[in-house]
Amino acid sequence: MTKQTSLRDRALAFHALHVPGRPLVLPNAWDTASARIVENAGAAAVATTSAGLAWGLGAADGDQVDRERALGVVAEIAASVDVPVSADVESGYAADPEGVAETIRAVLAAGAVGVNIEDALYEQGAGPLRDVAEQAERIAAVRAAADAGGVPLFVNARIDTFLRGAGGLDLTLERAAAFRAAGADGIFVPGAVDPGTVKELVDGVDGPLNIMVGPGAPPVAELAALGVARLSAGASIPMAVHALVRRATRELLGAGTYESLADGFDYGELNALLGGPLRR
Repeated sequence: MTKQTSLRDRALAFHALHVPGRPLVLPNAWDTASARIVENAGAAAVATTSAGLAWGLGAADGDQVDRERALGVVAEIAASVDVPVSADVESGYAADPEGVAETIRAVLAAGAVGVNIEDALYEQGAGPLRDVAEQAERIAAVRAAADAGGVPLFVNARIDTFLRGAGGLDLTLERAAAFRAAGADGIFVPGAVDPGTVKELVDGVDGPLNIMVGPGAPPVAELAALGVARLSAGASIPMAVHALVRRATRELLGAGTYESLADGFDYGELNALLGGPLRR
């Protein structure tokens, strides 16, 4: 696959990567450097992390970055790699379904062939989750906008019941069914990592199930055996990167040593990977 491959073909290839029992593993990226590193390491696709992307722009996660800034980064990522790109668009960067549809048109223009759209609410005084009917309407708008653009965009409906302590298995499955009926291709349930719960989700969701992984989660092989179709690292990698920045800085300013910086990328290797001249 090359960057000249049509958006439709890239979207179809991305769909085909979602196989229960042989999951698509996504070490999420947040800028062109991380995206190229992820691709070079062998990832079949690149998915953005909205948290990592927001932090990279100097903002907080949770609908704090506007559509233009966020999708500008997505466009840079999509132009820098040959594998399919999926964009985390948080709640859709819009207040209503018409605005969400506009976001999806911008996603396609940026070169992405998948989206994550979440049902969490971040407004002061609002409940933890958007009303299921309202969220279904927003997902339907995503589907309609993508179809009108002639691209089989992979719509990954994120359900934050477990992540935000807003409900258990029954509520999650109820929302999953509504979102699938509205046009979602897959269901993403971050916060659910217990093998028994994951298996119930696999059995109860009509479509590919996406689980978020990181420290404390079962290994990929175990989740694959349960029938999961997609695994995402979410914000775990940028969190680890930024923790290294803090740790190394404190060591340098405190003890005056540099042990935290051991085992870093070789300068020449990283520079060559990113396509820059070999110079300091």
